[in-house]
Amino acid sequence: MERSKNLQTIINNSKRIVFFGGAGVSTESGIPDFRSKDGLYNQKFSVPPETMLSHDYFISHTEEFYRFYREKMICTSAKPNAAHLKLAELEKQGKLTAVITQNIDGLHQAAGSEKVYELHGSVHRSYCMKCHRFYPLQYTLDCEGVPRCECGGIIKPDVVLYGESLDNETVENSVIAISKCDTLIIAGTSLAVYPAAGLVRYFRGNDLVLINRDPTPLDSECDLVIYDSVGKVLGEIK
Repeated sequence: MERSKNLQTIINNSKRIVFFGGAGVSTESGIPDFRSKDGLYNQKFSVPPETMLSHDYFISHTEEFYRFYREKMICTSAKPNAAHLKLAELEKQGKLTAVITQNIDGLHQAAGSEKVYELHGSVHRSYCMKCHRFYPLQYTLDCEGVPRCECGGIIKPDVVLYGESLDNETVENSVIAISKCDTLIIAGTSLAVYPAAGLVRYFRGNDLVLINRDPTPLDSECDLVIYDSVGKVLGEIK
């Protein structure tokens, strides 16, 4: 396919690739996205998901937050798909220098990627808001109601909720990676969530590639735009 040839050529000629991915990277692993017509934000709940996933709601309705979080935000059965596996392979080849992800599912690490910057945190980590001790995901799953630390403090998932800021170090590392790469592949994201989406503006390299099912605000600025599933496209790369 001509599409694959173009992307294949870009990858072959690249020495420092950075991958910037959103929810569309994980949908093929069975993890629902947020903004599509079948996404989480278009389902009917008594309280809007955007509200339940906010810092204020976590503080004021912690038990209700955890009920929603365990049911809708954690998917322990999900496995890495072709996109995750190809990116890990490119990293081992020395071509890919970093994965920057808006996802919180940990599938990039499960596939073998090592340099992963998680802009919105990860469901696989939680921490005590009182003593800052970290806990694995299983601890949250094993607890009933609100999980608590041995010190008595409430345990919070290490994910960025609405109303919270992104981790400064993660953002700084992402900016450095993007500014130094020669190819930036943006995939599976509508580029609608800021400040994360604004990071792509730091790209100064040769080839800007976008892979997404639907158009985005950045399409006209890209050197290559592919409207398709991320796993299918990256799975064709040799």
